[in-house]
Amino acid sequence: MELAFAITAFVTLFVVIDPIGMAPLFVALTQGMDRRARLKIAVRSCLIAIGILTVFGLAGEIILDFIGISLAAFRISGGLLLFLTALDMLFERRTQRREDKAEENEDDPSVFPIAMPLIAGPGSMATMILLTNTQGADWTFVLGIHAVMICVIGCVFALFLLAGPMEKLLGNTGVKVVTRLLGMLLAALSVQFIIDGLRDIGALGIS
Repeated sequence: MELAFAITAFVTLFVVIDPIGMAPLFVALTQGMDRRARLKIAVRSCLIAIGILTVFGLAGEIILDFIGISLAAFRISGGLLLFLTALDMLFERRTQRREDKAEENEDDPSVFPIAMPLIAGPGSMATMILLTNTQGADWTFVLGIHAVMICVIGCVFALFLLAGPMEKLLGNTGVKVVTRLLGMLLAALSVQFIIDGLRDIGALGIS
């Protein structure tokens, strides 16, 4: 794989996954947790995301075609899942559940929503499918794309490690403000996913 294309792939995945925007979101979703718990969630979510994106990079188009799911349906379903997360953040339902079920560990956000759909979301899955299905791509090219993806998620992990200092800087009130603000932004992003999916299938004449 040429260096120029590798840079292009890195920038594309970096913009789609948005590691910088993911850091304050990680703070909001892990509010009140200690450093060790956050580290476990960061490691688990990044490894799961790498696994998911690897599967879609290697066989995403085959899987979707086999079970009859379009990328448009992926975007719509991802948007709906993200909207539920946004509601939890806006109304502090996640915080309340964590306090009620802390000992049971039933509110671990590493798989949902951090690993999927925030890191390995419809956009990043579709991007992996498109990048690895570039005309003339061979196995070395495909492996190069996956190496680039791992580098981008490495950036996500590095920023996750700054969650503790970031929370101390913001304080309890600041975290609540950011949580609600991000909840609103996530709600808007989820609607955008749904609109993109509807546009892809030509529904309601959306352009």
